Amino acid sequence: MSKAKKNDVLENLTPEERAEYNLKKLASYMGFAAKAGKVMAGTNTAIFTMAKGKAHLLIVCEDIAENGRDKVLTAARQNGVEYRVYGKSEDLGHYTGKYGAGVFCITDRNFAEVIAKTIDNTSK
Repeated sequence: MSKAKKNDVLENLTPEERAEYNLKKLASYMGFAAKAGKVMAGTNTAIFTMAKGKAHLLIVCEDIAENGRDKVLTAARQNGVEYRVYGKSEDLGHYTGKYGAGVFCITDRNFAEVIAKTIDNTSK
């Protein structure tokens, strides 16, 4: 399907259908990134990955503890890492196969760009 036809199809979707479409895309991209070994999970792991300069995107789940959230967001700001606060840890854990984590770090620039864009589109 050409890009023009795809855009026409997306424009005809209701906001709910568009959100569901973007959510499926996000699940797919997160799964691909995890299979490629480009997703790190956990607060301390994310902080160390950012400190090493290997992180391109930080995803912090909405349902993690405030202390953990503040800790990783501070580290992201200090290390100049783009971040998004999005979703539930159960859902993102399911997408990546990394259950029990509330913080996910994407270490590949291309995956980071497409995942950030998809999160931004899903949040609209």
